[in-house]
Amino acid sequence: MKIAFYGSSLLSSYWNGAATYYRGIIRALAARGYRVTFYEPDVWDRQKNRDIDPPDWCEVVVYEGTLEALRRATDRAHDADIVVKTSGVGFEDDALLGAALGAARPGALKVFWDVDAPATLAEVRAGPDHPLRFALEEIHVVLTYGGGPPVVEGYRKLGARECIPIYNALDPQTHHPVPPEPRFAADLTFLGNRLPDREARVEQFFLDPAARLPGQKFLLGGSGWGDRPLPPNVGYIGHVPTRDHNALNVSAKAVLNINRESMAEIGFSPPTRVFEAAGAGACLITDAWPGLGLFLDPGEEVIPVRDGQDLAELLPGLTPERAREIGRKALHRVLAEHTYDRRAEEVDRIFRRLIDTRAAEVAA
Repeated sequence: MKIAFYGSSLLSSYWNGAATYYRGIIRALAARGYRVTFYEPDVWDRQKNRDIDPPDWCEVVVYEGTLEALRRATDRAHDADIVVKTSGVGFEDDALLGAALGAARPGALKVFWDVDAPATLAEVRAGPDHPLRFALEEIHVVLTYGGGPPVVEGYRKLGARECIPIYNALDPQTHHPVPPEPRFAADLTFLGNRLPDREARVEQFFLDPAARLPGQKFLLGGSGWGDRPLPPNVGYIGHVPTRDHNALNVSAKAVLNINRESMAEIGFSPPTRVFEAAGAGACLITDAWPGLGLFLDPGEEVIPVRDGQDLAELLPGLTPERAREIGRKALHRVLAEHTYDRRAEEVDRIFRRLIDTRAAEVAA
């Protein structure tokens, strides 16, 4: 089956936290026989900051950031059995949604894949005329990469026929244990771009504890933090390409995950960083959120903290031996239960069920 997949970027993780998710899902779907073409706009300097070359498991079409180029790209949706429009593409998202759905042939499966469902739902609820409200009438299924029951219920109230979470996971070919590198050595590392609904939480969970623990070494990676005043024991290393994530994760005593505010509030939203860290065998500390236990066992495979004070009290007493044990258990858990192969198996079942239903509707 052919999929036309319209997303932010498969080739670049620059200002694009969903890249790892897209790569893992699409590679695993390709292994199941799907032929995927990924369409991404040339915006936000992503093409200047590619992490990977075009892969052999997916055709990638990069189009200019113009409405004319967008329309040419969406015209090709007519050739696909499944048309996927994701959230947060970053260029004319509303126009892209309408054009991609409009170009789909009769009988094709139309999918909206939301990679930031809490934020999307808040935006749609605030806009009675939001285009997604009306598009849900023709979208056959909404897939999300997190959110659990609260997001499913939210989409159902907006009129979605179905909403099914397809959670982030691990691609063992990409994220796995490697030898540590001295340039990434730290007591605690955090990797995340500077975003409006994350900055206050980074202050609370990372920068405040750093200020309280001058004898501990902290490392901050991600785009946008260059002009932010930092405590003297926090090293800033800027954007970290995907190829360095494994070394970054294994070189610190522990790595920190901080969910964006909307995702932390709703819960059931493990970001890609959780599985990247666990896949490398790192000791993961995370802000506590509902549903964490569905993915990793708190206290055994991951350490949840309620706030910066929790973290400041925890970190000095975390021995390297305990950190390694937590990382070992996390790696075992994600390899057993949370790989993209397992997620793709679920997506395949969903797609085949809905395509059979569509075929019966068209025949009738």
